[in-house]
Amino acid sequence: MSNFEKIQELLRKKADLQTRLNLIPYTGTPEIKERTSGNYLYMRKRELGKLTSQYIDKFSDELYQTLLRYSKEARELQKAIRQIEKELALLNYTSSELSPAVQLNLDFARANMKVNIYDQAILEGVATTYPQTETIIENGKVSGMRASDVQKILNLKHAWEFIMDKDVIGAKTDYYILSYIAGLVNEGFYEQGGRIRGVPVSIGGSSYVPPIPNEIDVKEAINKIIASNISNIDKAIDLCLYAMKTQIFNDGNKRASVIFANHFLISQGEGLIVIPEKEVPEFKKLLVEYYENKDINTIKTFMKEKCWRKMR
Repeated sequence: MSNFEKIQELLRKKADLQTRLNLIPYTGTPEIKERTSGNYLYMRKRELGKLTSQYIDKFSDELYQTLLRYSKEARELQKAIRQIEKELALLNYTSSELSPAVQLNLDFARANMKVNIYDQAILEGVATTYPQTETIIENGKVSGMRASDVQKILNLKHAWEFIMDKDVIGAKTDYYILSYIAGLVNEGFYEQGGRIRGVPVSIGGSSYVPPIPNEIDVKEAINKIIASNISNIDKAIDLCLYAMKTQIFNDGNKRASVIFANHFLISQGEGLIVIPEKEVPEFKKLLVEYYENKDINTIKTFMKEKCWRKMR
């Protein structure tokens, strides 16, 4: 493995660890403060050189043990991140600053993450409402929904947070990024959800049977799209449709493809691409026609006009 590939892999691992760290509700060291009215729990931590103390709730042994687990998990993740940063330094890697346009696009993506995830869940046939999706994203659970649907939404959250990491968005849009995204969206469903498909699959509602993909061909196809002399939005759409039609992974291809296309589009500072809820029926119809080579251009125009969320 070349130094470049090692750096790319380390950056992906670092972003995943950082995403998991961000998901921990409380970080720091739990402490119990005695008051005349009873005992209360706080989380103590140092921020910007200052020691802070955040009030959590009235003391209970169950909550205290939970805070201890959060504290231990956060320390382990922080230690792993520091180790990766040391390895990156040994490889002479230095983090480059993002352009103002890309930074603005990241802010735009973060502001729209909940609705993006909701739209993707609807595309996948997940039985959810926007309030339910919002609750899952914020709290990790909701009543009245299948556990598998909740897991899909949480996985989408993890994958979006992964590509919105500064180091990851600054990395090349390639097969390795796509594989990592697929692993995240398939977490809890497939042990190695980011591994290239090695078995035949069929597509519901379509006569198209995708051939078993070859890793070298997939890498070359992605690189060819990136290097093509077309606009960035056209490249993003081509990346999305190519990954969907090829069915590179056993499952989660539409989810991974959309997020992969957004990795490229955000890295260019040119907005987001997501299939809105109201456009899902038409998109699915056009996608089948695209799969079967009946019409390969209409869906591209449709996505540019109906699915491209511009910042201005």
